[in-house]
Amino acid sequence: MVNSPHEAHHRVFQEVPQLVRRAFALLDLPDPGDAEVTVLNCDVTEIQPVERRVDTLLNVKCPDGRAYPLIIEAQSKKDPEKALSWAYYLSFLASKYKTHHPTLLVVCRDKVTADWARGPFTIGPPSRPNLMVSPLVLGPHNVPVIMDANRAAADLPLTVFSALTHSADDRIGEILEVLAMALKQTTDRDMITLYADLTANGLGDSPAAELWRKLVGQGLFDLRGFVAEGLRDEGREEGRQVGHTEGLEQGLEQGRQRGLQEGRQEGRIEMLCTVLEKRGLEISDEEKGRITSCKDSELLGLWLVRAVTATTADEIFADPTADENPLQD
Repeated sequence: MVNSPHEAHHRVFQEVPQLVRRAFALLDLPDPGDAEVTVLNCDVTEIQPVERRVDTLLNVKCPDGRAYPLIIEAQSKKDPEKALSWAYYLSFLASKYKTHHPTLLVVCRDKVTADWARGPFTIGPPSRPNLMVSPLVLGPHNVPVIMDANRAAADLPLTVFSALTHSADDRIGEILEVLAMALKQTTDRDMITLYADLTANGLGDSPAAELWRKLVGQGLFDLRGFVAEGLRDEGREEGRQVGHTEGLEQGLEQGRQRGLQEGRQEGRIEMLCTVLEKRGLEISDEEKGRITSCKDSELLGLWLVRAVTATTADEIFADPTADENPLQD
């Protein structure tokens, strides 16, 4: 089942292409230098009516002429069927881009899944397999935990990815505090908003997400996006609840929770409509109605993440349950 944390963990590479160079370094791959990174269509479907879609597909074009069609898959659990999918993806791209170097990167949030994802996965007779797939993997075992504010400020792309990767770590509170401190040193409002929203999406509805919301609020960031909208609506609701006769503390907490939920939904709706308008993506009146009437904050977040890189409206509103097939988490 696809969700916002899953989407954010691989789409962060689309939003922050500098991460590609960081990933190559962590995996001891040749430095791509100041490579030109472009997003490719994730659809690897052939003529046969079987849909095959990777999570994220980038084209990494290095200054020296090397080119890497880079598949990025977010994996949250073991899935034996994945080896077949990954073998197909690599074979398809090797056939399509014959002079390039198709590369598979799997990103994980727990060590058990990361250890499994490294494979190798074999196809053919066990004693003499015809094909062996050994994915490159980034997870808690090799993505550094960034606890130093100066280091975090010097490399925000890696810091954000580290926070998403280590979201289940017992130290996530300190990790997020360091990220918030690093963002306070940044003057680029668009960058702050992007990183704050990517982090919020990647944390989903976990306890760490609530901590991140509070850190962003305490940091007094000048933000746009659904995180900011949620905070502003929460503040207005708290003010209205002060005089309620049902009891100051109880009323304030109930109002705060309602305001947070409503503000998160309204903020994501507004942000989604803005992204669609800026990217020139046309949607039908029916699809517009789905957006404005949606009460599911997580689904709105998923649509928002997809809208940033989608080429058609169909990609945005695709049924999330479709990702329960072997080709997706």
